[in-house]
Amino acid sequence: MSTYLIGDVHGCYHELRALLEQVNFDPQKDTLWLTGDLVARGPDSLQVLRYVKSLGSAAKIVLGNHDLHLLGIYCKISRNKPKDHLDELLNAPDADELINWLRKQPLLQVDEDKKIIMAHAGITPQWDLDTARMCAREVESVLSSDAYPLFIDAMYGDMPNNWSESLMGLPRLRFSTNALTRMRYCFPHGQLDMLCKESPSKAPSPLKPWFSLLTKLPQEYSIFFGHWASLEGKHTPENVYGLDTGCCWGGNLTLFHWEEKQYYRQKSQLKRNKD
Repeated sequence: MSTYLIGDVHGCYHELRALLEQVNFDPQKDTLWLTGDLVARGPDSLQVLRYVKSLGSAAKIVLGNHDLHLLGIYCKISRNKPKDHLDELLNAPDADELINWLRKQPLLQVDEDKKIIMAHAGITPQWDLDTARMCAREVESVLSSDAYPLFIDAMYGDMPNNWSESLMGLPRLRFSTNALTRMRYCFPHGQLDMLCKESPSKAPSPLKPWFSLLTKLPQEYSIFFGHWASLEGKHTPENVYGLDTGCCWGGNLTLFHWEEKQYYRQKSQLKRNKD
């Protein structure tokens, strides 16, 4: 029984299957964790969703910002951009089934036995693990409800950027969603910065990568995240693993075998294009 953790797939179905073939993934006995952003930018989002859904309990998923963007397009709240390559998925006969399955997936995964935490963007340094779980569940509850389009409509925006237990309603949900699916940098006291996308060596002062400010999470846990392709899987502390290595931009799709502590990579079939 093996535990495999894979970075952002972004519709790169053939690379995903080739990477799983490298490690002889067996859904009857192995577990596959995915850092979110299953869809958009790559060419085969429909095939990715169909395949991951077919894995059932063998797949442990967290939602990413592009997955939420798909929900916004589906609800006719967000604009379907040609560069997202989502027309095939949106027009598929099983689109309703796939998207309703997707919106009921979690934003945070925690394995207390293996001491693994996974979130698409990461965990804000203003949260301890119990708070992270609570805030993720609150967003998940809304996304799973019939009222989820109302939340999607109010989801976009960069404020509030500072956590407080007194936050309520849509501002609270927006902060939690940004922290779990969009965050890269924080100010020294943990407030979110939602603008900078540079690698850490180019980030303006006083911004710090969120993972360099963590003090409230249990140190025995390892944290896996995606979202930040410009890191190229580097620049993180020993127990923090950035798995997005830009497959949809012409980079690699990266897998980490938990038990062996070994990386595997599959080269993208796409030409590098960051339009």
